[in-house]
Amino acid sequence: MTINEVIFIDSLPKLDLHGYDRDSARVAINDFIKDNQKMGNEVVLIVHGIGTGIIRETCVLTLNHNKNVVDFKSAYGNRGCMLVQIKI
Repeated sequence: MTINEVIFIDSLPKLDLHGYDRDSARVAINDFIKDNQKMGNEVVLIVHGIGTGIIRETCVLTLNHNKNVVDFKSAYGNRGCMLVQIKI
């Protein structure tokens, strides 16, 4: 399954980053990707919220540098979360 084939995002494994700072968000994202790769989950959801955009920026930078991420995008116009495709 690719991120373009996802219809229901509520059924995906989810990481909620509300209340995190930059460093803890970066670590949580990388751990979440690694754990879901081990479990065989190809697509996951990361909720970063809207706020000031600091956590969203951290999320984008972290996903760009993670070698296990194939692709990611905002979830269907929802600026507060991202669909992420993981290398399996």
